[in-house]
Amino acid sequence: MTSATPPVLSLPEASDALSSRLAEGLERVEALIVERTRNEDDFITEANLHLARAGGKRFRPVLTMLVAELGEGIDDRVVAAAAGVELTHLASLYHDDVMDEADLRRGAPSANARYDNSTAILVGDLLFGTASDIIADLGADAVKIQAQTFIRLCSGQIRDDRPCPEGADPREYYLGVLADKTGVLVATAARYGAMYSGCSPEVVELVTEYGEQLGMAFQLADDLIDIASESGETGKTPGTDLREGKRTLPVLNALASTDPADAELQELLRSELKEPERLERALELLRVHPGMAAAREETLEVGRRATASLDALPDSDAKTALIALMDGVIHRVG
Repeated sequence: MTSATPPVLSLPEASDALSSRLAEGLERVEALIVERTRNEDDFITEANLHLARAGGKRFRPVLTMLVAELGEGIDDRVVAAAAGVELTHLASLYHDDVMDEADLRRGAPSANARYDNSTAILVGDLLFGTASDIIADLGADAVKIQAQTFIRLCSGQIRDDRPCPEGADPREYYLGVLADKTGVLVATAARYGAMYSGCSPEVVELVTEYGEQLGMAFQLADDLIDIASESGETGKTPGTDLREGKRTLPVLNALASTDPADAELQELLRSELKEPERLERALELLRVHPGMAAAREETLEVGRRATASLDALPDSDAKTALIALMDGVIHRVG
């Protein structure tokens, strides 16, 4: 079984030499993923690789390897860490699709649509176990970080599926969910890259903070895309968050409006949007609401904070590429 190597995220500021090292490293990551997810049962192997084969930008393993360029570069430990992070991410997607009842993921049938909910959940669990098995080869520190990351990731997933508790600030609750659901794994990707390339503790701490902000910016951008995209543009079903009743930043902004003209939109956002016509009307109104522009600006601000956390690093090709990576995340359209 093989899996096509996806392209590295576009990093126009990276030198040819750096881009070549990242591409080579990503090929090694892909090969390790295929090797470690192979099973004596062909069905399990195929299910393990279903979402991996659907593509994706692989920005988490790219981040691990890019941060490693701040130290001694990409070696077997960095590749293993990058593969472990990507498998953890892929595992979470299997569970996400069950929770969201999604039909598409990366332009292909979601795991729950391709198989069934039980299989999707079990394959996600299997991939989490495989990721932990790979990470365990890196030693006790890596195992501890993987466990702490997994705890926060699952906590974020659980809270993401529940309404904001009464008396809590909806915006703070939402941003806390993002930090756990998405930010922590991206932070771990950056942390591993620094740890296993010989970076100083100070640099490890710095890039971990950068990674968490990068992850939050990624999810904020994803939430905007969920509203702004048309069906078929991104390989994902538009309005998934709205249909599931999740109050992302544009929704919170619209609900906070005191403009009487927003009454129809607010009524829709406070109701169930299972009917396609009502969901499409909510998307239509939300796409042109000032709350979308405000959410875009807040996403850019998170990106600026992440980039600012790199100021203490000396100038290098890798630092320039890390800044470009953030720019690519917050300005992407899919």
